[in-house]
Amino acid sequence: MKKLLIFAALALAGYLYYGGRIGVHAPEAAGKATVAAATSSDSVLADAYANRRSDLQVSGEGTVTRLLPDDNKGSRHQKFIIALASGQTLLVAHNIDVAPRIQSLVPGDRVQFAGEYEWNDKGGVVHWTHRTASGPHPGGWLKHNGRTYQ
Repeated sequence: MKKLLIFAALALAGYLYYGGRIGVHAPEAAGKATVAAATSSDSVLADAYANRRSDLQVSGEGTVTRLLPDDNKGSRHQKFIIALASGQTLLVAHNIDVAPRIQSLVPGDRVQFAGEYEWNDKGGVVHWTHRTASGPHPGGWLKHNGRTYQ
């Protein structure tokens, strides 16, 4: 009975840990799985926006619509806006003190992402798109033209 309780507790902990990482998929995924994951992540992000949810691990793909000036206050961030297939827009704030800058990024480019979603009234922000050196926070990444930035 004790072993069963331990197994149930571990299963519940695993479900809670991985269940909170909705919309996350590997950047190397291809084909129909990528389309399904992108559609799923768009709906997860639409729900997060509609319900003002934050602190969600998400991933997806979008088209760059606008490049913004770097944020140089505190940790430096490369910033740009992407539009999802659903039409929702997201600000991507990519920490360039921790991860490499995407040098060749231009409007119209496709970017895959994994990071943490934070709600705002303009569609939301995805940040933490880099590796995590320490601590409990999961790392993220950006993928552009076949290269992963983390």
